[in-house]
Order: sequence, then structure tokens, then C-alpha cells
Amino acid sequence: MLGGPVLVVDDDSVSRHVLIQALANAGLPHVAVGSGTEALEQIDRVSPSIVLLDLVMPQPDGYQILRILRSRPSTRDLPVVVLTALEADEEIAKVFEAGADDFVRKPFKPVELVARIRGQLRVRGFVEALEKKEQDARLVLELTQALASNLDFRGILFAVVQRIADVAKVDRVSIVLVREAGDVGYVVAASDDEQLRDLPISLPKYPEIQQVLSSRQPLVIADVATHPLLEIVRLEGHKSAFSSLAILPILYEGRPMGVLFLRAKHAFTFGDRELALCGTVSNAMAIALRNARVMQTLRDQTQQVTVARFEAERRLRNLQRYADFFESAADGIVVIDVEGRLLFANPRAQAITEYTEADLQGRRVGDVFVAEQASQAHELRMGFTQGRYPQNVDVRIRKKTGAGAILSVNINPVLREEGVILCTFRDVTAERAVEHELVRTKDFLQRVIDSSVDAIVSADSKGRILLANPAAERIYGIPTSELLGSDVRKRYPEGVAREIMRLIRAGGGRVQGLRTELANAHGEAVPVSLSAALLYEGGEWIGTVGIFTDLREKVQMEQRLAHAQEQLLAQERQAIVAELAGATAHELNQPLTSVMGYSELLKRRLERGSGAYSAAEVIFNEAERMAEIVRKIGRITRYETKSYVGHARILDLERSAPSSSSRVPDAPPPAGEPGPKPPANE
Repeated sequence: MLGGPVLVVDDDSVSRHVLIQALANAGLPHVAVGSGTEALEQIDRVSPSIVLLDLVMPQPDGYQILRILRSRPSTRDLPVVVLTALEADEEIAKVFEAGADDFVRKPFKPVELVARIRGQLRVRGFVEALEKKEQDARLVLELTQALASNLDFRGILFAVVQRIADVAKVDRVSIVLVREAGDVGYVVAASDDEQLRDLPISLPKYPEIQQVLSSRQPLVIADVATHPLLEIVRLEGHKSAFSSLAILPILYEGRPMGVLFLRAKHAFTFGDRELALCGTVSNAMAIALRNARVMQTLRDQTQQVTVARFEAERRLRNLQRYADFFESAADGIVVIDVEGRLLFANPRAQAITEYTEADLQGRRVGDVFVAEQASQAHELRMGFTQGRYPQNVDVRIRKKTGAGAILSVNINPVLREEGVILCTFRDVTAERAVEHELVRTKDFLQRVIDSSVDAIVSADSKGRILLANPAAERIYGIPTSELLGSDVRKRYPEGVAREIMRLIRAGGGRVQGLRTELANAHGEAVPVSLSAALLYEGGEWIGTVGIFTDLREKVQMEQRLAHAQEQLLAQERQAIVAELAGATAHELNQPLTSVMGYSELLKRRLERGSGAYSAAEVIFNEAERMAEIVRKIGRITRYETKSYVGHARILDLERSAPSSSSRVPDAPPPAGEPGPKPPANE
């Protein structure tokens, strides 16, 4: 079968069934319809290889269908076998005049019907084969004449590969030429890129080309993803954009000059006709290349700088495909070469730098750096040549207006494009200013923490100390380097840390002015006043912070104050005793004076040696002894007092005097002087 199925057109269901049965028994695919309208629809849908057409049908009848088919270019040569019950010769002639290729009378014999169908298909196959051979001959003649021309040979090569791609219905046809020795080939023409010329390729990366050059035989690979010849290429991570390929050698006098490379993106079967046609063209191409001495021309051109220029232009055109993406990007994007020259800049890059595309085109990247960072631009260029592509690099540039800016730059090579580098960047001037201010604030807070007289210690949720200031080092007696990372619970006496944590949680996450103790480096308890709180981030507890006030000096001061208060109380008690003694001396002074006076008076009036005299003398002596005691108490009471603390008074020893207002006599009145008068009853 050539093309599609057999289309059966008959309005009689019985006749249609018989036709279908005959075709099925013969193994011929078929489609059956019951009207002319359906027939026209199916022809457009299934593209039949032959039509079995009944003439007598409702409009449009078989004659009308024939006229329509022969009027269309697409169905003008479609074989049509007419089914008719008419016997008249004029009707048969009319059928052939209408465009029928053959006819079968009803009722028909299935064997005859199938034989006529197969005969028409064979005739159609012969016709198509002749047409293809004629087309191929015309194509070969056309390409041979083109290759024999002396005008714009490179343009002719492009026309040849483009024409082959159209005829073979593949996505890309390339001509790759090679030197007699060496591992480098040159793509001199490609059907999908008119500007591609003399592109050097490394032949070891194309084992399929190397095999064709060594074997001098065509190579067809139906599936690139599974063919064993390309296994090493797949292992190196190279993924081909094509699924099927065919390579034919270009031979001159048995020596390979290159290959004709056909590739298809989807699964494709290369037929004998296509391969034969390409083989004929490759032979003609070898002669043309030799006659035109293209190989010598290519050797000369590969040594010239123009190859690099063509390559750069091709790369730039390839990058142009991504222009829409680059132009809509939020970051600035520039494309540069290994020398640092700008090849492309998107609108965002122009907005950030304030340079237009014309300003940036062809300039070096270092031209927009500030003068102080010229060495950085040089280091970047040197890094490109060595394969170093830094990420998140801050560079300072000078905008067109003269204003400075800080850019965060990421640099990457462009895949499959050697010597092309992609730079993306964004303006981080404001972010860096904020970061600088945050660093200053952090440094200031760190200085505040370090200069605090109170110890500040912070730990994470697992108890590891993350922060400790110099005051903490003084309290603990442990260097800060040893405190950091240690367990904060070991810095308290046994059980104290657990109790403090309980109090913090009970206090709603904080505690203030808590008197407690720490353990220093020697295991000694250090009294402190603690204020502490839990630290949260996003509602989750992440650690603790505590501020410790060293109470050792305060405790010592309190002890000295308590001792001074005890001394003051003792002195106050002594002052009270002195006041009582003074009052007692004052009260005893008058009666003792009277007793001594009266006893002295009695002694004068009584006879010496009498019992009364002795009694009076005893009274006088005892009173005098008592007077001596009173005089001693009087000497104590002669000390004056002074202010000490508040309204308290103590004895002032400096201002005391030996004389006092004490009325205690040092001696009895002189003899002969009248003593005190005795009492009235005396």
C-alpha cells in the first residue's frame, strides 16, 4: 500500500458491506462512507491511496465527485476505480472522460476487484517513483551546477545544505571539513545559520564523525540517546538536542575531505532515496571543493583573526535569543568577553549604571569602576582567563552622573559558549549603608556591654554561654575565652541554677533584684544581685540573659556598719551609766555634807574617848569614805558629751576638766568654823 487506506464510496449498504468484506479478505486497509459529501470529508482527513466510487448516488453523485477530485491539485492524480451497473459503451466512455482510471461492473467478483485495485496501486507507485527520480535528478543537476559556479562559493555551500535539509526533511544539515592531520574540524556551512562559517570543533568530541572519516562509509544513528558509539559523550554530560543523525563522507580520490552531517530533532528514519541523493551531492561537492581549492583557502583563513570575529558575532546573535528574558529581568545583566569588553547590557543594567546601551557598547567593565578599584577589575579579568568566576562580589562603580554606587555581582560562564561571561548584579548601596550602620550599632552595644560594671552573661536554650563581658570575667575569675561555650549551670553552686530558672518562669519570664550566689574559679560562693530574663525569637524560647551585680564590697560595708552600730550602742549604754552616776553623786552630795558636818559638830561637843564621841567619829569616817566615792563618781560626771550619729551623744574626753560643779567636799570644814546648824530637834 502506498499512502492511506482504500476509500469505499457507495450509498447501498449491502454493496458497501460486500466491498468491505472483499477488501478485508485481501488484507487491504479501508474506510467506507455512504455519500459523496462524506467521501469529500474523508479524503481530506485520511488521504486515501485509491477510491472505489459508485456512480449512482444522491447528489453529489459519482460524476460530480470525479470532477471535484480532478479539479483539486492535491487529488488530481488520485487513482479512482468506478463501480457501475451500466453496460452501454457511451456510458463507459463518459466515465473515463470524467476522470476515472478504471471501472468494475456490478455485480463484481472480489478477485477481479482486488486485482484491479492492486494494479492501480502498482501503476501509481511506478509513477511516483519516476517522479521522485526526476525530482532527484533535477535536484542533483541544480546542486551540481551551483557547486560548479565560481560566484560566492560560501553562499553556494549554504544554499546546498539548505536545499538538502528541505528535501530530506531534517532540522540541520552541516558541512564539516577536516585537515589531513589533526583533531580539529571546521563547520563551513549549516542549513539553520547562514552566518556560521569556519567554526572550529574538536573532533574527539564527535566520535561519530571520526568513525565516518576512518571507515569512509555512511553512518546512520536512529537513536542518539542509546547508540553505544556516543556513550562516552553522554558520560561527559553532553546532551544532544537531536534524536537521529546521518553522516556521509566527502571523498576525493578515496581521501576524506570532510562529512555531510544530517540531524533531526525527533525520531527520524533515513531512507535509501535520501541517502543516495546525499551521497551523490557529497561526491559532487568533493570535486567542487577540490577544484575551487577550498581546503587551501580554509587553512589560510583559520590563521587569521577574522575567525575570532566571526565567532564573536555568532555568539552575539545566539545571545540575542535571550534578549526578551534579559530585558524583563529585575537584576542588571551584562555579557562580556574574557577581555572584559561589554557585548550586551539589559535595560536594568543601563538604569542602575545610568549609561545608555551606546555608552556601554564595546567598553571594558573596569571603565565604570571607581579609580580605587582599578586593580580589582584587572584581577577579575585575569581570573576569567584562568576559569575563576567569583560570586557575590561587591564592587564600587561611578555612575554616568558621577554618583557612586555599590553593586553585588555574580559572574558565570555561558554554557556552550567559550569566552563569553554573564554578569548579573543589583544595586546594594542602601543595603550596605544599613549594614554599616548595624555594624556601628553592634560595636557600640558591644562597647557598652564590655564597659558595664555589672556582669552580663547570655546563654542559649541548652545552657551554652554565648556572651560574657569583662565584668563577668572579674566575678567568676575565669577568662572570657573559657567562659564562652561552657555550661552556665556549672557557674552556680549546686541546685542554684535550677531554682533561678524556676523563679524566672514563675515571674513571667523575668526576675529582678534576686539575691543569690555564683561559684567562682575556686569554687567559692560570690554574693550577687541578679536580674534575668528569657529571650524569645518568633515566639520561641531561644536562651537567657542575666545581669549580675557583685555584692562582696556591699556585704563588707554592711558588716563594718553593723560593728559601728554595736560600738555606738555600747557607748550609749556607757553614757546612760555616766548620767545615772552623775545624778546619784549629785543627790548624795547634800546628805553626805550634812552627815559629815553634824558628825564633826558632835565630836566637838562630846568628850573625847566617850562612847558617843567614838560613834560620832565612826559616823564621820564612814561619811568621809562615802564622800571619797562620791568624789570619784563626780570626776566621771565631769566629762562632757558630743554628737556622734543623729541625736546620739557620747562622752567628750578632750573637753573634760578636772574641776566640776560637784559639791562633794574634799575635806571637812576648817576647825573653829561653825558647822551646819543641827536640826531643830538636836
